[in-house]
Order: sequence, then C-alpha cells, then structure tokens
Amino acid sequence: MDARIAAVMAASPVMPVIVIEDVESAVPLARALVSGGIRVLEITLRTANALEAVRRIVANVPGAIVGVGTITHADQIEAVKDAGAAFGVSPGTSAELLGGISTSGLPFLPGVMTPSDVMRVLDAGHEAMKLFPARQAGGVGMLRALGGPFAQVRFCPTGGIDATSAPEYLALANVGCVGGSWLAPPDLVKAGRWAEIEALARAARALRA
Repeated sequence: MDARIAAVMAASPVMPVIVIEDVESAVPLARALVSGGIRVLEITLRTANALEAVRRIVANVPGAIVGVGTITHADQIEAVKDAGAAFGVSPGTSAELLGGISTSGLPFLPGVMTPSDVMRVLDAGHEAMKLFPARQAGGVGMLRALGGPFAQVRFCPTGGIDATSAPEYLALANVGCVGGSWLAPPDLVKAGRWAEIEALARAARALRA
C-alpha cells in the first residue's frame, strides 16, 4: 500500500466529508476540526469555491491534511494538485480516472462498491479504497465479506455512517478510517458555531485510541 495514503487513513478515525458553500467559513471550520483532533479533511468538489477553500485551508491551518473528494474525471486532478491537496478521493472509478491517478502521483482513495470494482482498482495498483455508498452497499456485512478475498485492502467506508454506527465500522480489521458528514453540519457551519463543531471533532477523535 502507498505509505502516503496509509498515513492519511491512520491520522484520524473519521474523515469529514465537507461541502463548502461559503468560502469564508473554510478556515474557521478547518481550525475547529483540527483543534478537536480531526486533522484529515475531505473538501468535496460539489461547489464552485471548493478549490479556493482548499487553498485557504492549506495556507492558514497548520496541521490540517487537506484532500479533495468527488473527483470524477482525470482532468480535475491537476487543478486539485495545484490547489495544494495532499490526497484525492473519488466516489467511483473509470478507466480514464484510474489512468489519470496513476500518472499524477497524487495519493488517492479510489471509490468502489462491488468485488469487481475492488479487483479493477487492485489491478491499477491501489490497496486503499473508499467503499461508497457504504451503508447501501451492505455496510459492515459487506466489509466483512470483502475481507476474505481481499485481505490486503484497507477501506474508508463513507455514506450513511454517523457517530452511532462509526464504531462498528472502525472495529473491523480492514477499515482504516470512516468518512462522514456529521462533523460539519450545515446549520452549525452557517451559524459559525465553531465550538460545537470542535466538540463533535473531539468525540469523533475518541472513537479510536
């Protein structure tokens, strides 16, 4: 496994999946999460200002490990790297995207949902993957089943996971971390309630000793 992506998965038990609507919230949100012990942040390419948010966090939040998610096309990767992202994440894979990842040098968590997906991503040289959407794909049961034929793979399950269900996922030997949106609730972010977000991060950090 790429040591760089292994280090990303080991740095925090929960990888917040973050949608930045107001770019001015990016830095204070990241500071609250890092202060709470959650250093790995996935900023999704779901808004026009996502890459500007990445640039601001990288420049202003020491200790943050900033990645970019919802990468669906190879032609997005160069812009992600230019913004300063430490890693990339995709919801799924295609031959075009896997080819772009392999030539980019960017540490990556390619998205998978089925055993066939896992085999294709393994063939491309990746042993760390994002299982998405995790709950809909079978959740903990699916991960246990995948652990048999693919014992070398470490997963970051994302989708439908919350603070209540996360510990069951994190207890699995083939789960390095989980992804979740509950650490950055839109209402708290919009209201600038950073202390409450920091508290959510502290609780999430405690999910793994």
